[in-house]
Amino acid sequence: METIDTLVVGAGQAGVAASEHLTRNGIPHLVLERDRIAERWRTGRWDSLVANGPAWHDRFPGLAFDDVDPEAFPSKDRVARYFEDYVKAFDAPVRCGVEVLSATPNEGRPGFTVQTSAGEIACQNIVVATGAFQEPVMPDLVPDRPGLTQLHSRFYRNPDALPEGPVLVVGAGSSGVQIAEEIVRAGQRVYLSVGPHDRPPRVYRGRDYCWWLGVLGLWDIPAPKPGMEHVTIAVSGAYGGHTVDFRDLARQGITLVGRTIACEDGALRFSDDLSANIAQGDANYLSVLDAADEWIARNGADLPEEPEARHFLPDPDCLANPLSSLPLEEISTILWATGYRQDFGWLKMDVTDDRGRPRHQRGVSVVPGVYFLGLPWQSRRGSTFIWGVWHDARHVADQIAIQRSYRDYVGPARSTRQA
Repeated sequence: METIDTLVVGAGQAGVAASEHLTRNGIPHLVLERDRIAERWRTGRWDSLVANGPAWHDRFPGLAFDDVDPEAFPSKDRVARYFEDYVKAFDAPVRCGVEVLSATPNEGRPGFTVQTSAGEIACQNIVVATGAFQEPVMPDLVPDRPGLTQLHSRFYRNPDALPEGPVLVVGAGSSGVQIAEEIVRAGQRVYLSVGPHDRPPRVYRGRDYCWWLGVLGLWDIPAPKPGMEHVTIAVSGAYGGHTVDFRDLARQGITLVGRTIACEDGALRFSDDLSANIAQGDANYLSVLDAADEWIARNGADLPEEPEARHFLPDPDCLANPLSSLPLEEISTILWATGYRQDFGWLKMDVTDDRGRPRHQRGVSVVPGVYFLGLPWQSRRGSTFIWGVWHDARHVADQIAIQRSYRDYVGPARSTRQA
């Protein structure tokens, strides 16, 4: 049986970051990846995807994109190559093509026995770096119907791969709005089901929103109360990067509708919350502008004023008179951009709550020796972003090093009895 101190499961951005910090701490470790390094960036996204943050921001501190303009948005393939380059830069011990099947705590002694597709591995620590985007969530709302294709955004590739005919995109976060815009630009009829969301400005007064969230301290907002962690954010780096504006999407030809809530009598039913959801997004947008203006005034920053940023397009008819239903016969495809759930069933231990979420404190789980990386709101708002997971990985590696020093300490024999 192979033996290693720390086993990292997954070689995406979380696993690569973990390996770097474990290396810095001198901790022997192995990274297992069932596919290739950064596989989700390669094949788990649509063809035209780019990073949602500019190249100067969406990276690790130790390596810049040498062939991408700092203000540009790297393609998904370039991001994958970035992580390959990063692994090579510090010779990370990554082993690809090996799937982890289960991990079981040892009885009567510390550590774990891990079953993999290549045999057993014994380890003292496990870093679960499988990320936040594991199992697609596709609501069981619409029955199978001849002539109607349903797929999750995980499996969308490009407009040409879709059947001819109108498309309903359910979900107006970053994936949903980018996919809907790409499809309508290709000439297909698109409906977009919009729920509650935040929509920060892409650029305001000459600075990208990633910069604004940094100087305003918004990346470091701690995790909200349990159950409130999910915040849908509509932001886009597509087409050079632009603010997501639902009124502009309607101007391009997209029909906005409220949340998709039911399918009855051969028709989809929509909530009457479209206006409220758009208003919530507008309020979030304006709150970022207000905070940015206050920061500029307080710091005397020389950044150009941008009064036109507060001007909204007129409400389109689909917003003023929203649809309440849509017959299924009028669409050919439903594309569910409804997010993902995590799957930790391979961890054969009591490490999750009754909703399947890891029980942890900043990545340190309730089971000694088990650590998590890449979770939404793991320590702060920025935890699932490339740069954020790097900082979380440093904390996790430090905690492993601390526990390892206690475990390895051999002191003089001492009695509890007083002389």
